[in-house]
Amino acid sequence: MIVNGARLIADPSGGLYWPAERLLVVADLHFEKGSSYAQRGQLLPPYDTAATLQRLDGLLRAYDAATVICLGDSFHDREAEYRLDAADRQTLCRMAKGREWIWIAGNHDPEPPGDLGGRIEAEVSVGPLTFRHAPSATPTAGEVAGHLHPKAAVRTRARRVTRRCFASDGLRLVLPAFGAYTGGLDVLDIAFRTVFRGPFSAHLLGRDRTYPIPSRRLVPIHAATASNGGSNAVDAQSLPI
Repeated sequence: MIVNGARLIADPSGGLYWPAERLLVVADLHFEKGSSYAQRGQLLPPYDTAATLQRLDGLLRAYDAATVICLGDSFHDREAEYRLDAADRQTLCRMAKGREWIWIAGNHDPEPPGDLGGRIEAEVSVGPLTFRHAPSATPTAGEVAGHLHPKAAVRTRARRVTRRCFASDGLRLVLPAFGAYTGGLDVLDIAFRTVFRGPFSAHLLGRDRTYPIPSRRLVPIHAATASNGGSNAVDAQSLPI
């Protein structure tokens, strides 16, 4: 994947790696979302933070990143850091040790905790790319953001496929949410129209790779169960996810 001239790896986990900078990017971790819901009486298994950290640790080991940028909403609410258990807190501190770690402020966590390693920024620019939480309302070349939790659907000749995805037009990029309990917003939703005003691609997350699908071949998620065939159908063998 190339964004504003930078060659990037869209990992099927939902993380983004920039080899030239040894830079790993993840969006919308939403640590302690499960405990937040539990406080409101909606009981969820309290393992989302540990599961998200395990996947993130796997990415760090795979790419040996020197720098990590978390694109905001890393913590589900302002009190999430106080609900972290000791093991998860220790894991976070270990991950941050020995590398540059940047917490971008998000709408859920405008003041991320400062005692877990790393530093807090509103946004960060590296070469041709600018990393921020939410996409700007005006076209911005080189923008890499999260916040919208992109998800896309495609109708194959054999079945319907709906997956989290990266979304990019080659100039801007929106990352999928990385957190274990995060949902997704259809990339065909009106919220994406100010981000991509022309054709773009949805890079659907598969088991071992991502699958770029042109926006013209996508179908609305709520309508993805429509009859097989037609101009939006793709070969199921080319999309083994």
